[in-house]
Amino acid sequence: MENLGDIRLFVEAANLGGLSVAGRKLGLSPAAASARLVKLEATLHTRLFERTTRQLRLTEEGRIYLMHCQQALQSLEDAHAALQAGRSIVSGKVRVSATSDFGRHVLKGWLDEFNVQYPEVTFAVVLSDSLSNLLFDEIDLAIRFGVPPDSLLVARRLAPNRRVLCASPEYVATHGAPERPQDLERFDCIVLGTTSGLANDWRFTRGDEVETYTVPLGNSRETNDGALAREWAVAGYGIAMKSVWDIGSDLRAGKLKILMPEWRSPDVPVHALYQRSRYMAPRVRTLLDFLVERFSAMSRDLDDYLNSGAGVAEKSGARNSRPPRET
Repeated sequence: MENLGDIRLFVEAANLGGLSVAGRKLGLSPAAASARLVKLEATLHTRLFERTTRQLRLTEEGRIYLMHCQQALQSLEDAHAALQAGRSIVSGKVRVSATSDFGRHVLKGWLDEFNVQYPEVTFAVVLSDSLSNLLFDEIDLAIRFGVPPDSLLVARRLAPNRRVLCASPEYVATHGAPERPQDLERFDCIVLGTTSGLANDWRFTRGDEVETYTVPLGNSRETNDGALAREWAVAGYGIAMKSVWDIGSDLRAGKLKILMPEWRSPDVPVHALYQRSRYMAPRVRTLLDFLVERFSAMSRDLDDYLNSGAGVAEKSGARNSRPPRET
């Protein structure tokens, strides 16, 4: 147990790829972190890392030791969570991650509701359209559209997620509305960037028909922030591809209209992502159950709203000439 702090430093250094960054995470200076790693290697009579000026690389002995250390630390965390579960106390801080638009316009209100029922719980909310590193950011629960290729995470499906083309009523009144994907070349488009690049290849299906429109980046607005993309669409700067979860309130308020509703884009269901653990702290488990209920109720409301045809732009036809763009 006296080496537990050194073991945590070793695991963090291996996960993060650097001793200095691991030391900072644990509140240690570079010199202190280096000294503690040297002490651990001396205790084990084994070299755990091959060191260069640019990086750390695990030795074969280091890889074996890392595997056992990770299992040991996970067992300690499970034991702590088991004690909390036994007490059934819903209190403490929950670190939640979500996309920027969904976090601001949906999740924020749900967390406020949760706090009314459980006032002893506090939140640390990280909003980012890229998937946070749950281990590095110490996130308890992440809400994301789709599932990342990371076997270390548990993904629980929360709700379907229909993605639609949308624009403001003013934009539609001025420029008309596209009737099929190929019409989009005559309209202004707003593109959202992701960690894997700009999402400017828009794929659509209608029955057996499949069409893809690649948004030209030279004359489109780009952003890596989903909230800004929605704000640009509301302000009338063009057509955006958005999740109905992000724009539900704008549709009801008449700030946005759905375009080409008969052409469907691939759905990317909403998931809750969390670290694998035999036990989950009561505050996290209770919040997850709460979110499952909220997603279910709101999903039914969105389906009813969309099936009613509300919020859909009328087919006014696309203009033959390209609308003027900002210069």
